[in-house]
Amino acid sequence: MHIVTPAEASREFVQNTRTTKKKLRELHGAMVDLMALMNQPQRDQALLAEAGVSLDRALFPLLVGIERYGPIGVVELSERAGRDYTTVSRQVAKLESLGLIERRPSPTDRRIHEAVITDKGRQMTDALDAARQRIAAPILARWSEEDFSDLVRLMRRFVDDLMSTSSGTDRT
Repeated sequence: MHIVTPAEASREFVQNTRTTKKKLRELHGAMVDLMALMNQPQRDQALLAEAGVSLDRALFPLLVGIERYGPIGVVELSERAGRDYTTVSRQVAKLESLGLIERRPSPTDRRIHEAVITDKGRQMTDALDAARQRIAAPILARWSEEDFSDLVRLMRRFVDDLMSTSSGTDRT
């Protein structure tokens, strides 16, 4: 029994017909559209308003990132956010001054201070999650449970595979 190596699978995938190229272009187009939608300032404002949260629009993605990935250092957070380290460092300090996060020394490297969400910060991210669910509900109401589950599963698989096989240079 021959086990297909990743290199062989890649060659076979690339050598497929125009259909593969067309589908990859469609996938890329959908991702570009999604990123454009997600980056619209009015969408952030609508989410904050729906959540009843008063927070600078530039801070809330960092707060959510700290909640999802924390404890997390500023360097890693800035890489995940695609922002400059010094900017993120100032914004993390602002989140700390608002009592939404706290910084503490890393247990593995005392030179690094990690950001961790506080109870007050978690209440805010819980409100944002609930608002996100209310906003998405009318859209997802038209989807079958199976379609929605497939989307979640395949999106997670795609992102996980991208993260494990690229060093950030493969922008799909």
